[in-house]
Amino acid sequence: MQAQLQRLYQWAERRLPALTRYRRPEGLPIELHRRRIYIVPTRFGLGFSLLLMVMLVGALNYGNNAALLLTCLLGAASAASMLVAFRSLNGLRLTHIGAGHAVAGHPLEISLTFEADRVRQAIRLDLGDDSVAFALSASGTSRVPLMLPTDRRGWQPLPRLRLWSSWPLGLFRAWSWLHPDRAVLVWPRAEAGGPPPKAPAHDARQLRLHHGDELATLRDYRVGDPQRHIAWKASARHPDLMVKDFEQPRSRPQWLLDWRQIHGLDNEARISRLARWVDEARSQQRSYSLWLPGNEIPAGSGPLHYAYCMSALAQCP
Repeated sequence: MQAQLQRLYQWAERRLPALTRYRRPEGLPIELHRRRIYIVPTRFGLGFSLLLMVMLVGALNYGNNAALLLTCLLGAASAASMLVAFRSLNGLRLTHIGAGHAVAGHPLEISLTFEADRVRQAIRLDLGDDSVAFALSASGTSRVPLMLPTDRRGWQPLPRLRLWSSWPLGLFRAWSWLHPDRAVLVWPRAEAGGPPPKAPAHDARQLRLHHGDELATLRDYRVGDPQRHIAWKASARHPDLMVKDFEQPRSRPQWLLDWRQIHGLDNEARISRLARWVDEARSQQRSYSLWLPGNEIPAGSGPLHYAYCMSALAQCP
């Protein structure tokens, strides 16, 4: 039954101009009004309407005024529920769209901000197979998160969103389409494995020590060591004097991630390798720079530098 209804909706979108009037992307804010809200009975509503018809025929046939009154009251309640479902969407505004970060192949979270001038109940927003229910309180603002599937890097336009409600009785379904003129940036997928980046010539592979403020080890006393560094308790258990050695690992030189260092690969493979190198540099807390055709990013580190580098890779031609 669900598949048949879906085919019916698709046929209606192809045949009825009113349903396709707002298929083109629109700029924000997007406000719903009576010309773009559509109402159809649900399966429960169709069954309820059939029941009312049977009750009406029975009440008229037997002249039962109480049954006729009950049928009229139920019919009036169903008509009122259709109006309430329409008013749940009428005047609703989509004012802002925010997006996080995601790698191609992973869902990307987007947040949509809705505003209204009164309380709204039991509204649902569909994006593909993802469906989220929300309501607007007296403050008139609600932030709705959705997961957008991704399959490739670069700018990805947002698809059409379906907004609907069957509140309060589930007899009628009021629905409308939103197609915001927005796109989100998807980061490239890093390659599974490969060679490490070429380190500079002065990048030592072992950790070297320099004098610092943290205790590194205890060693034998040497002439000229200050007395305040002598470990008296440890020396009492040792035949010779022991001295506290305050040394720290030297900071490792930065990585130079260069597009020109990669040979024998196409552009997409180069981007995937550079993305993996950026991930490794971030996990090792290294400072790194990135050279791309037409874009040279100076050395840096931290989450903002990582996001800037991955966004530059995502926008490579």
